[in-house]
Amino acid sequence: MRYLTFALGKGRLANQTLELFEKIGVTCEEMHDKDSRKLIFTNEELKLRFFLSKGPDVPTYVEYGAADIGVAGKDTILEEGRKVHEVLDLGFGKCRMCVCGYRQAASYLKHRELIRVATKYPHIAKDYFYNTRHQTVELIKLNGSIELAPIVGLSEVIVDIVETGSTLRENGLDVLEEVCPLSARMIVNPVSMRMESERINDLLSRLQAQL
Repeated sequence: MRYLTFALGKGRLANQTLELFEKIGVTCEEMHDKDSRKLIFTNEELKLRFFLSKGPDVPTYVEYGAADIGVAGKDTILEEGRKVHEVLDLGFGKCRMCVCGYRQAASYLKHRELIRVATKYPHIAKDYFYNTRHQTVELIKLNGSIELAPIVGLSEVIVDIVETGSTLRENGLDVLEEVCPLSARMIVNPVSMRMESERINDLLSRLQAQL
């Protein structure tokens, strides 16, 4: 029997995923060793392998079959646009992708004016403005704190993840529109889905029962 390989986004996402997996008996003792320098963790008995990667790389590993299964945020899956099957909403890491800015910026949206939009998620922002809102915008990709953009006049609005909204409020910004709800999702390589359908479907049904 071949190994089923999982790619998990580092940090809180991986921790929550492993907690959930342990509830259904999918364990990997090696991953509890915080000092380990290993990159691949194995459960020989269940023929499972796990590795941690940066969130945005998870869909890439899954598309190319380096991992059979991945867990990543919906924002990452949408932004990366990889050819993967999204099979399960794991229900944690809930937040929303939103258009935010000063309250007066709402009129730019209402009148579909040509505005500048700063974001870490240019693909999601472009899709939303062009295909959902039918509004032409100039997209500016940033990597740091996106909230800064409207404050310093770089952009009229931003497209960003909103969890509690406290950072926005502290800086006088508002959520103007919701783009989509986000949470952790499980994705599967299309070939693995066919070749390992029995094991993957078994895992999915056990996870669904737990959720």
